[in-house]
Amino acid sequence: MYETQELLHEYDRARAYTDELWKDLTPDEVTWRPHEDSSAIGWHLGHQAHVAHFMIRNLTAAEPSPDPELDGLMDSANPEKFRGALPTVDRLSAFRDAVAERVHARIGDIAAGRVGAPAQLTVVAQGLLVALINHEYQHDQWISEVRADNLGHALPPDPASDRLSRVDGYLVCNPFA
Repeated sequence: MYETQELLHEYDRARAYTDELWKDLTPDEVTWRPHEDSSAIGWHLGHQAHVAHFMIRNLTAAEPSPDPELDGLMDSANPEKFRGALPTVDRLSAFRDAVAERVHARIGDIAAGRVGAPAQLTVVAQGLLVALINHEYQHDQWISEVRADNLGHALPPDPASDRLSRVDGYLVCNPFA
């Protein structure tokens, strides 16, 4: 298993790759849906952050959502046909940044031993980070498909990391490889 700080770096790398996939798109492209039963790129962006917050909140520390109004919309239990009323690109970006800041703060507290049961929470934090990284890349694949296949934009190169490989076409961080 990788060290916690290495995994935080991989989390940042995954988020940076996500930004390469969407930051150059117009707001209309980010909120456009290929059809009613698919999600816009913007939904995936909010969902990535929502899951990261949900996992941090439920596995390491109970803390409020940085944007509670987005929680229901960005939950994957919400059927795709009801994922159309997205917030602005600025709000999505701020939500993503706020969640990433909380991930760093909480994992930083765990890594520094500023929590009860620091050894146990380190094990939780490492597994959690691998899940967050792979979830980010899972949705990046779908964002990539809409970006390239539907919107006609070139894709950036894969992130450079010895910790990443492709499995079934998806980028993954496999700490056991």
